[in-house]
Amino acid sequence: MSARNVVTTARTSHHSPRRLHRWVVAHPVAAYAVLAYALSWILWAPTVIGGGGPVVVALFFIGALGPACAAVIVTRAIGSSLRPWARQVVKWRVPLRYYVYALGLPALLLGIVNVVLVLAGQDVDLSLLGERLPAYLGTFLLVVTIGGGFEEPGWRGFALPRLQAQRSPLKATLILGLVWGGWHLPLYGLGAVGPFLFVFFYTWLYNRTGSVLLCILLHASFTPALDHLILRDDNLGVDLAILATLTAAAAALVALTKGRLGYDPATCTDLDRDEGEESPGTS
Repeated sequence: MSARNVVTTARTSHHSPRRLHRWVVAHPVAAYAVLAYALSWILWAPTVIGGGGPVVVALFFIGALGPACAAVIVTRAIGSSLRPWARQVVKWRVPLRYYVYALGLPALLLGIVNVVLVLAGQDVDLSLLGERLPAYLGTFLLVVTIGGGFEEPGWRGFALPRLQAQRSPLKATLILGLVWGGWHLPLYGLGAVGPFLFVFFYTWLYNRTGSVLLCILLHASFTPALDHLILRDDNLGVDLAILATLTAAAAALVALTKGRLGYDPATCTDLDRDEGEESPGTS
């Protein structure tokens, strides 16, 4: 290799980190998504290929932190403060009705699913409700402490406000639903379509409260509701009833809010200003 080639290679290697940094600054949401996928999918790989044991289980739970970790890394990479982001995660002073929404909406929707099943001629065993209540509460506590609830500082705390800053709430939600659903593909396969429907309920809650903590509670309520509140054995009819109910509810929410999904620029001013002053760009 000639001296000229050596110098050219050295210059290219020197500028590559700068080029990457410029891309991250210009496209923080895209960078965030790539990093969230990479962190989680690498850590989930042993589970996906059928591994077992305590180490694999630990890696599985740590992998669920990929979105939150990616949010921290990209926030720092683009030169923004973590304070506005962190304030959302611990924001608990919101009207009581939003706690009722976060804790009660999933149970209500799954109750409607059971009604749909009865109307479709399928048997529903109400006696299962009492038997499953302890499992429901246990799953809720698991998700809210070490489980999937801790995805929310990434999806809602980082990606959603940046997407909405450049796009309509509806378009931002559709994009986030695709990214969020795709992230689940290694674990759920085609079941990853679920987040594409749930995402509307999260956007409305976040936009009305500015609280990621409430979104964590909503996440922790959806998981046990899906796992334990269908009062019969699973079958194709159950899957179709869930799909139809969630689709109808999401469509109703979009229609009732005229596609705004609770978004009010006035309530986002403080966060946007904090981010705008410190962040060189958005995706």
